[in-house]
Amino acid sequence: MSSKIFDYSAICKTILALDPKIRFAGVINERGRLVAGGMKENVEPLENEKDDEMIFMELALRVKMRKEFDKQLGPVNFALASRERALAISFLVNDDILYVVSEPDADYGILPKKILKIIHS
Repeated sequence: MSSKIFDYSAICKTILALDPKIRFAGVINERGRLVAGGMKENVEPLENEKDDEMIFMELALRVKMRKEFDKQLGPVNFALASRERALAISFLVNDDILYVVSEPDADYGILPKKILKIIHS
């Protein structure tokens, strides 16, 4: 992705409004820190704040590791993890990570494509 300037707060708000099953939309920097967005209002978090920090740092590390194969396979469009209690999707935006978490029964065939359209518009 180019070094286009993104309004991360606006992107996160748009994504939170995209689907009622979306619980969280945030932007994580390459050091694993939340820089924009967050939990949807009136949604109970599945983990505590300390767990969030660990999840974000682990996500930043995983994204860096995935870049190792960009030359051979091309850049990652998005990565998806389907868990028992949540669906987690990450997108690279410049050097940052857009991290979206939804209810586990969200449509993982359509949701990432809708989010990519928002990012690229």
